[in-house]
Amino acid sequence: MKFGIIKERKNPPDRRVVFSPEELKRVKEHFPQANFEVESSDIRVFKDEEYTALGIEVDSDLNDCDILIGVKEVPVEALIPNKTYFFFSHTIKKQPYNRKLLQACIEKNIRLIDHETIVDANNKRLIGFGRYAGIVGAYNGIRAFGLKYDLFNIAKAETLKDQKDLIDRLRRIVLPPIKVVLTGHGKVGLGAKEMLDAMKMKQVSIEDYLTKTYDRPVYTHIDLEDYNMRKDGKPYDKKDFYQNPQEYTSNFERFTKVSDIFMAGHFYGNNAPYILTKEMLKAPHNKIKVVADISCDVDGPVACTLKASTIAEPIFGYLPGEHREVHFEDPRAIAVMSVDNLPCELPKDASEGFGEMFLKHVIPSFYNNDADGILERGTICKEGKLTEKFAYLQDYLEGKE
Repeated sequence: MKFGIIKERKNPPDRRVVFSPEELKRVKEHFPQANFEVESSDIRVFKDEEYTALGIEVDSDLNDCDILIGVKEVPVEALIPNKTYFFFSHTIKKQPYNRKLLQACIEKNIRLIDHETIVDANNKRLIGFGRYAGIVGAYNGIRAFGLKYDLFNIAKAETLKDQKDLIDRLRRIVLPPIKVVLTGHGKVGLGAKEMLDAMKMKQVSIEDYLTKTYDRPVYTHIDLEDYNMRKDGKPYDKKDFYQNPQEYTSNFERFTKVSDIFMAGHFYGNNAPYILTKEMLKAPHNKIKVVADISCDVDGPVACTLKASTIAEPIFGYLPGEHREVHFEDPRAIAVMSVDNLPCELPKDASEGFGEMFLKHVIPSFYNNDADGILERGTICKEGKLTEKFAYLQDYLEGKE
C-alpha cells in the first residue's frame, strides 16, 4: 500500500500538510510496511529537502499511489481517478460551491474520506485543526484590541514561527484591566484558553466576573448552560437543549454589560438560539468593543460577523446601530476578527499536531482491517456512489438543492 502526500493547490495558498517529515518518519517506525511519497511543493511549510533528508521519496507524479492525503479541497482537474482521497471537502453541509467536486469524485470512482467525517463510534471527531484555530484566534483577538485602541501593534500571527513565538509577543504587552468572555469547551475554546492562560491572564468565576471589578485583565470561560435559558423559565437541561433548542433563548446579555472582548470558540448547532444578537450589540449598556469570532458562522449566532475576514485583512468594523460594516477604527465601531482559516497562520505547529492525530487514529485502520470502523464511517462515496450514511447528499449531488 502506497500513500501520497499531495501538494496543496487551492488559493490563497495553504502551507499546511498532513504529515511533517519527522511525523512521516514515526509512521514508518510504527508501520514499516507503509510506503510514502511526497508530491513536490514550493509553498509547503516543510521543504522538499527536509523529506528527502529523512529518506522519504519526493516526486511530481503520484499516480502510483493508492491513498492520497491532503488538507484543503483538491481542484477537480487534479483528481486522479480510482484513488482513495483524504481532505477537507466542505461538501457534507451541502456547500453549493463544492458540488462539482463531489460530482467529480463520483464520476472518477474516487473513495472520498473527509477529515471532518473521521469520527469514533459515538460520532465524536477524532482529528482536526480546531486547537490551532483557538490558539491563533485568541492571539488575533488581543491584537485587534491593541489596534482598536491604539495601545500596541504586535506582529501578525502568520509572520511568527510557532505558538511559543505568539505567547512571547502576548507576554510583552501591557493590557488595561479588561474583561474577556470566552465560549466553547471543545478544541477551539480550549485552544483559546491555552493562550489566555499562557499570557498569565487571570481566570475568574462567572459570578465574580459579572459582579466584581479588577485592577488587572481577567477572563471567564462559559458553557452552554451559562448563556442559554428556557423561555418558560424552567431549569436548563443539556439533553433537553440538544433535543429542543427552539425552546431556549440567549442569556448572553448579562456578559455584554461587563465585557470588553468576546472570544467565540463555541460549536453552533442547527436551530440553537443566536448568542449575541443585533439588539444586544446596539443596547446602550453593551460594553463589548472587540469580537474575536473564532467559530466564524457568517450571519449566524454572533450578529456582528457580517463576513469571514481574511489573513491579509483580519479586522473590520461593525456599526451596531445600522448593522453594517465600517472601518474598525471608527469610534462607534465594534472591531470584529472573523478569519475562517486561522490554522493557516500557524502552519508548522498545525501540521505537526494534525499528523500526530492522523497517525494515532487513521493509519492503523489500514493495517487492522478497519477494526474500529474509522474508514467505513468516514467514507462519503466509493465505487461511483454515495455511501448509505451520506445518502442525504443525493439531491445536492444532482443539483436539486
